[in-house]
Parts: sequence; C-alpha cells; structure tokens
Amino acid sequence: MQGEDGALRECGLAALAARFGERFSRSAALREQHGHTVTWLANEPPEAVVFPDSTPEVQEIVRQCARHRLPIIPFGTGTSVEGQVNAPAGGVSIDFSRMQAILAVNEEDMDCVVQPGVTRKALNEHLRDKGLFFPIDPGADASLGGMAATRASGTNAVRYGTMREAVVAVKAVMADGEVLTSARRARKSASGYDLTRLLVGSEGTLGIITELTLRLHGIPEAISGGYCPFPDVEAACNAVIMTIQLGIPVARIELLDAAQVKACNVYSNLGLPEAPMLFLEFHGSEGGVAEQSEKFAAIAGDCGGGDFHWSTMAEERTRLWQARHDAYWAAKALRPGASSYSTDVCVPISRLAECVAETRRALEAARLVGTILGHVGDGNFHVLLLVDGQDARERAAVDTFLRDLIARSLAAGGTCSGEHGIGQGKAKYLAAEHGVPAVRAMRLIKRALDPGNILNPGKLFDAAD
Repeated sequence: MQGEDGALRECGLAALAARFGERFSRSAALREQHGHTVTWLANEPPEAVVFPDSTPEVQEIVRQCARHRLPIIPFGTGTSVEGQVNAPAGGVSIDFSRMQAILAVNEEDMDCVVQPGVTRKALNEHLRDKGLFFPIDPGADASLGGMAATRASGTNAVRYGTMREAVVAVKAVMADGEVLTSARRARKSASGYDLTRLLVGSEGTLGIITELTLRLHGIPEAISGGYCPFPDVEAACNAVIMTIQLGIPVARIELLDAAQVKACNVYSNLGLPEAPMLFLEFHGSEGGVAEQSEKFAAIAGDCGGGDFHWSTMAEERTRLWQARHDAYWAAKALRPGASSYSTDVCVPISRLAECVAETRRALEAARLVGTILGHVGDGNFHVLLLVDGQDARERAAVDTFLRDLIARSLAAGGTCSGEHGIGQGKAKYLAAEHGVPAVRAMRLIKRALDPGNILNPGKLFDAAD
C-alpha cells in the first residue's frame, strides 16, 4: 500500500499494536494461517492479526480501522471453504479464539448465550449434563460465530434446520463501532425488521458478531442409526425422496457415492460395500426409532436398496458418523498431492435424484477424480474434486464442471450454495441466482451499513466486480 492511504493504514496498525501488545501480530506465518487455506483459492493473508477479549475491545478495533481505512476480516476457526477469511484488500484479521465464554444457559427456555469463539463441540460438552444439545453439525468443529456468519447447517439440518433457525439473536459491532442487538430472547416477534436474519449469513460484511443467543433441543431418549447400500446414486436419492415425502422424521440422512465409500473404508477402516450408500439416524423414543428404522428399510427395498443395517448402540453410530465427518480427509487420500476443491449446491427434493445422477455422469465424462456426498434430506449435496493444479486440461475441465453444476442446480429451482456461502469462490453466480434487482438491493444495504466498505471487503457481490 503506497502513498497517503498507505501511511494512514500504517498509523492505524501502529495504534493497534500499541493498544493490544502481544495480542497483536504481524508475523508472516500467523498472517498466512489467517488467509484461506482449505481449498485451491489463493491464500490472501491480512496485514495483521489481533485477538480481542470482549465486545468493547472489538469496538475499539473497529473504530481504529474505520479511522484509518483498514479492512476488517472476522476469523473463527478458519474452516470456511469459499475464501470468506481471505484478505484481498489487506487489513486486520480479528481472531475470536480468546472469546470462548458460555455466558448463560437458560434451561427452562432451552436457549443459551455464547461468545463467537465457542465451538459447537465445546458447547455440547457443556450442555451434556443438562439434557440439552445444540444440533447444527457442519462436520468441522467450527466456531459458532463463524457458523452464524456463513449460515452453516450440516448433517442434522433435515430435522433441526440450519443456523438461520438456530440463532435467536446476535450482538454485533457495526462499521461505525456501535453495538447492535438484533432481537430479544422471545421465541417469536413481530416487531420491526428481522435484523437477526439479515446478519446471519452476511459473512462478516454487515457487522461483526460478538455474542449469540442460540436455540437448544432436548437430548433424545433413544437414537438409532445405520447404513444402507444402493445399486446407484439415483436409487439412493429416490429412497431419500420417499422418506421425506412420507413424513418419516429422520434426523440425519446422508449420501455417499461409491467413490466416497471406498475412500471412507480405507481412511476409517469401515469395511462397507463399495456402493452408493445412505447413512441414517432417527431420534425419539425407543419404540419410535425402531418403527422409523423399519419403515425406512421397507422404502429402501422398494427402491432397490440392500439391507438396512441399524443399531441403537452408541459406539457403532459414533464410528459411522466419525467416518462421515472425516469424509473430506478420506477423499483427499484418494489422490495424494492433489489440490482439493469442495463445492455444494442445493435443489428442491423432487429434483434431487436427477441432479445427483447427472452430476455423477458429468464427473465421469470430464475424466475428473471426485466424490459426491451430502445432506440429501434437504436437497443439499457436495462434490469434492481432486485436481492436479498444474494440469491445464484438468483446470479447464473443473471450471466447466462447476459452471454446469451450478447451472443445473439453478435450472432445477435450486441455489448455488446450500451451506458453504458465497465468499470469493461463488460471487460470480450471485446475480444468476437472485437477479440484478436483488443484488442491487444487497449492495444498497451494504452501502448503508458499511459506507467505508471496511467489513470483509471483496466478498459476496464485491468479489464479482
């Protein structure tokens, strides 16, 4: 950064260094850790990293950055996959790893208040003895602030919803340093604009979340889970569609194609048939989960599936779901040394089977190495591509594959991202999905709330400019 603006930013960085001491760093290694590292998007590190302890300290940081025209990039655990934590315009990464307090658990109201650095696993460990749990489970042990910012979901979304439904209210520091509280703890409200929904999913571009009120659920009396093989992904998806349409209250229903099952077998030592597979879980009473399991077994048989192997033993279920959560690392091992690119789309459940089947055929036609898996109970599926980044043919094939995948999803009435968000990676698809008037409205909201464009610039529609 050169000239007057660069001198101004250096002055701001010096002021933050003086204020935060050892909690401020310009170390090259630390800055690179706070750039994007999960997929092949280029790592764009910030100019500095600062570690606040409280909302007032975040206010101080924001006011200094606003005064000195320094971009701000919120950072949770760095598990986002579309470049949300990159710093294309430089600036300061605010790392929330020191803000991990669980501030309140209101057992009777089944909600809690947490700081943004708390991870979902830490929250559930804290809640276990109270008979409550937080169900949103994106796989990675992500921070709850980051999960809210990207509107995360995961394996339990088919029954419990996404972060959109789980977040009751947020406290956020806005671009001028003021603190906004989006709502009260009441279960519902018809009062004013829904600022909670505006901030949840805004990827740090409208405000910086420093506190969350989250909806909790009771730990089920009984849980059953298992797996069922199918002859092809279309048959597996048809079983999913029938299960949802018949109203069976499935808690988790996950698809793994044959390539992903092969990878999980090797990585997690599962020994499953190397065929397209559904992993399922049911929550309820002992009689209820047994009845639901039997009903699904009948549906699977009607769709050409094999036996549904299910159990209420926690050890067996845990082993299966740990393998599902390790699917990314398992797939990477299929092609050591390759770059990975994880993407997702979501379609109406009625179009799921055809979209997944067409995607599998497109992978094979493009001669690309990749796996398909997903939270198919709500029409959301992922593709993990393993690519030689130095091979021009493969890079071109990936670009075409991704463009066609999203066009296929949009044509089916779906979205370019069910849960990964937009960030940098999917910004070019935003207008195709929402239309120019909607994107124009988004820009107006951004300009009104962040006139200096310091909050996570270069993301969402900005990344498409």
